[in-house]
Amino acid sequence: MSLMDDAEVGYVERPVDLEERARFVARVYTHVFGAIVAFTAIEIVLFVSGIAPMIARAMLGTTWLVVLGAYTLVGWLATRVAHQAVSLATQYAALAGFVVAEAVIFVPLLYIAQYYAPGVIQSAAVVTLLGFGGLTAIGFMTRRDFSFMGAALRWAGVVALLLIVASVLFGFELGTFFSVAMVALAGASILYDTSNILLHYPEDRYVGASLQLFASVALMFWYVLRLMSRR
Repeated sequence: MSLMDDAEVGYVERPVDLEERARFVARVYTHVFGAIVAFTAIEIVLFVSGIAPMIARAMLGTTWLVVLGAYTLVGWLATRVAHQAVSLATQYAALAGFVVAEAVIFVPLLYIAQYYAPGVIQSAAVVTLLGFGGLTAIGFMTRRDFSFMGAALRWAGVVALLLIVASVLFGFELGTFFSVAMVALAGASILYDTSNILLHYPEDRYVGASLQLFASVALMFWYVLRLMSRR
């Protein structure tokens, strides 16, 4: 999820070379596509090999706060490295690590959906890709600067995280309305990321930009799948 502050993104105000910017944008979306393909490939390998059920049972049998804490730490470290590391290899390592972390944390949800709601994974993927495509088109066509949404997104992300922690500690269910709100939050994050990619990111930070956008798409997929599985 794109909940970083402007300083972390590394905004720059300088004359824009349209050709250079076009190459940067193309690189970002190529990397996002690559991250989605890699995520899908990892999930296929985990499920076909029979490793996924073991991971799912282990994660479902432990305190979810441990899993959430580990994932949050990995996401924070990967984001900082991808945006601040000088070495391109290190930036790629951060992106790869984040994709693997996303793939692992998705296993229990995918495992449950596969066995209790057959076909819902494919439907959720299609809905997510359509939503991502539509929001990306809005960002490209309007060329609006959505950077003003940054503070609101960060606050919403913190509130959502606190609600998730509270639900684990006190045993109450975060229902349909929460999932709908999180899908909306993910959509707003995609618009925010798209605006930053078009207008603000330095041209040498395409790996970090792709990590941010992939995180927002993954967040939307998680809650779309959660919504559709509840039927």
